[in-house]
Amino acid sequence: MMKNESKIIDISTISKLLPHTYPFLLIDKIIEMDGDEYGIGIKNVTINEPFFQGHFPGNPIMPGVLQIEGMAQTAAVICMIANNISEDNNLNIFFMTIDKARFRKPVLPGDIVYYYLKKIRQRSSVWKYKGEAYVQGSLIAEAEISAMIDNSKVL
Repeated sequence: MMKNESKIIDISTISKLLPHTYPFLLIDKIIEMDGDEYGIGIKNVTINEPFFQGHFPGNPIMPGVLQIEGMAQTAAVICMIANNISEDNNLNIFFMTIDKARFRKPVLPGDIVYYYLKKIRQRSSVWKYKGEAYVQGSLIAEAEISAMIDNSKVL
C-alpha cells in the first residue's frame, strides 16, 4: 500500500490484528500508510469512554498514557500489515520503550485524535517510531516508542 492510497484499515481488521479489546482498543481506523515507514491512525473520543468516569468526574480528560497507547497500537497495525503478519501467525507484539513523551493540550469528549507515526529505525524484530497526536490540527502529544515482534508463547 502506498502513501495517499485511499484504502482504509477498518476496526474489523484492526481488532483481528491486535490482542486488545474494548475498552482498551484505542484506535478506530488507519487512514493512510506507506509500508511500515509511516501511518496515520484515528481515535474518535466519545463521552462513553470508561476512563472518563474517573478521569476526571465533571471535567473529563483522556489520560495521556492512553494517548501514547493509541500511538503504539497505530504503529503495531502498520508494522503488521506492511510485513504481512496476520492473526494466524501467532506472533506477539511487545511494547518496549517510551521516550521523550510530552503532553501539550487535553483531549476531550468529542475530539478526533490523529496519530501520526513515522519510523525512526528498525533492527531485526524491533521497530522505533516517532509519534505525534493532533486534534483539529494542534499538536496535543508526542513520544518516541519502540516495540518488538516475538513469536514465543506468552504464559
